[in-house]
Order: sequence, then C-alpha cells, then structure tokens
Amino acid sequence: MKLESFKSILSKAVLSGILIGLGGTVYLAVENKYLGGMLFSLGLFTILRYGFALYTGKVGYIPERKPIYLREVGITLLGNILGTGIAALLIRFSRTGILVHENALNAMHTKMGDGFASRLILGIFCGLLMFIAVDNGNRCKAENRDMSFVFGTVMPVMVFIFCGFNHSVADCFYFFAAVDSPEMILPGIGYLLTIVIGNALGGMLIPLCMKLFDKETA
Repeated sequence: MKLESFKSILSKAVLSGILIGLGGTVYLAVENKYLGGMLFSLGLFTILRYGFALYTGKVGYIPERKPIYLREVGITLLGNILGTGIAALLIRFSRTGILVHENALNAMHTKMGDGFASRLILGIFCGLLMFIAVDNGNRCKAENRDMSFVFGTVMPVMVFIFCGFNHSVADCFYFFAAVDSPEMILPGIGYLLTIVIGNALGGMLIPLCMKLFDKETA
C-alpha cells in the first residue's frame, strides 16, 4: 500500500486543528455549557465526515497497525497543533476573541493547576471516549448508518466535555487562545505533553484489550 504523503496528512491535520479550534471557540463563547458541549462536537463530526486527520482519532489504532503508522500519527499531531494555533490567532484578532481569551485563560489556569496524576487520568478517559467516537463513526460510515453516526459522535464528545476530561488538541487551542505571557509557555508545553500521552494510553485501551481477548479465544 502506498504511503500517504507528508503534505496530504499535514493538510488534513491542519484542517482538523482549525475545526477543533472552532469547536473550542463556540464552547468558550456561549454561556450555556451544555449547549456549548453539544456544538463542540461539530468539529469531530466534520472531521470524520470528510476523512480529515485528528491525533486523538488516529492514536488509538497504533496497536493494530505497522510501525510506519507512527509517522502518520506524528504528522497528524504536528498539523493539529498548527491548525489550532492558526484558529486561535485569527480568533484573537476578532471581537469574539476577547471573551474567548478570558475564558480560555481561566480554563488553562485550572487545567495547568492540576497535578500530574490528575492530568494524566483525565487525558486517559478522554482518549478512551475519543476512540469510541471515532471508531463508531468509521463503522457507521462504512455501513451507511447516519443516525448512529451522529449520536455515536456527539455523545462521547459531550461526555468528555461535561466531565472535564482533557483533550490534547482542544487544549492546544485553549492554550494558544489563553497565553498572554512568556511565563505560561514552558508550563503549558509540559501540561500538553502529559495530555498527549494520556490520550494515547486511553485511545489504545480498547484495541489492546481486543487483541488480548482474540489471543485468549484463539
């Protein structure tokens, strides 16, 4: 099978980062967080519908793929970071950016104030939910089950938002939207690295368990 080019993966990943940034914007901009959580899921829905590249959607499949797949996951993460940065930069130049910046700053102070274990655990649970959402979306697309596609995408996203779980790509957007001093940069990078690891552990949980079950029943 021919490897997808760096440019192709990166382009899809940047678009995904921008879409997650739009989801983060609506979540931070609306007062009703239940409504915000539901609308946030539009980003993932669009990513799955058009086959774009999202780190938390790809990392869970590492146990099922060949080692070269790590290249795709790495490029995707890079593109997602670039996309969220672009979205945050553009929003900050707008009238909406004032409110988004204030709420993002509050959110990041809370998130970065967590201890390592709390950050990691919240990242693991988010990674698990994201794998459920993405895997369901992929299966529903293949079987043309539109209603299941919608609900299976929206519900896991709403759960991770309402529970306060940590999504690495969304948190990149919140960080870029919030950062207002050099002192935030190194702690922010440290925080985001922890969430990247947590999302990976959570995302791979179901595939690893399924491989174990398959071995036991063989």
